[in-house]
Amino acid sequence: MAGRKQKSRQTAPATGAGRRGRPSGGGTGGRGGRGGSLTVAQASKSAKRRASGVVNDAEAKQRKARRYRPGTLALKEIRRYQRTTDLLMLKLPFSRLVREIALSLVPTGGESLRWQSQAIQALQESCEAFMVHLFEDSNLCAIHAKRVTIMQKDVQLARRIRGAWGGLG
Repeated sequence: MAGRKQKSRQTAPATGAGRRGRPSGGGTGGRGGRGGSLTVAQASKSAKRRASGVVNDAEAKQRKARRYRPGTLALKEIRRYQRTTDLLMLKLPFSRLVREIALSLVPTGGESLRWQSQAIQALQESCEAFMVHLFEDSNLCAIHAKRVTIMQKDVQLARRIRGAWGGLG
């Protein structure tokens, strides 16, 4: 047996960690923690620190940011927007856009246009309804092409299928 190599066995680390790097059960049944027991003063001090929101660097490194699986946050966002009836675009930028377009349509030297807030709100609601419907149709075009991503050609196809009254200028 001189020609055979003997296989060496790897032993578990001496810290008591098992296969997954977790500490072996100490029998407390609760969370593992620091190796020793805390005094009453230390326990109350750490409880106050936790309650006040003060976190030291070691605790901040231990806690990782919550990671969601791909698509989970998108579905959460979809449900949130389906629940509400709020406007999706901000009011002030939309108002500025409407006023800018209106100024370009008015002949030069004419009076400046004045807008009622309800008129701009009605325009914004109709614009958002149009865009949501267009994205729904574009999504159907993308799904028909066996894709999940909307592309420019999907929007163009949806507008072309709709015709003149559906947004094709």
